Amino acid sequence: FVFTDGSVVPLDRECAIFVTMNPAYAGRTELPENMKSLFRSVAVVVPDRSSIMRVRLAASGYEESVVLTRKMTALYNAALEQLSP
Repeated sequence: FVFTDGSVVPLDRECAIFVTMNPAYAGRTELPENMKSLFRSVAVVVPDRSSIMRVRLAASGYEESVVLTRKMTALYNAALEQLSP
């Protein structure tokens, strides 16, 4: 990488820097615009757990993966509601 002053810094293509910011939490602030422009934004979404469970169960050889997925999803959601603060 060549800076505007002409200095050269070798880059490793297998190295990356990730910045995680969630200003919704107390005590955190947003990144300034000049810093935001240096990073590429990425959207993160909640995974479709039932689809993931269905595929994993089917790949493991369960013949009734759809029925088992419904039961496992209900169990997981109940645990999530009761165990989360």
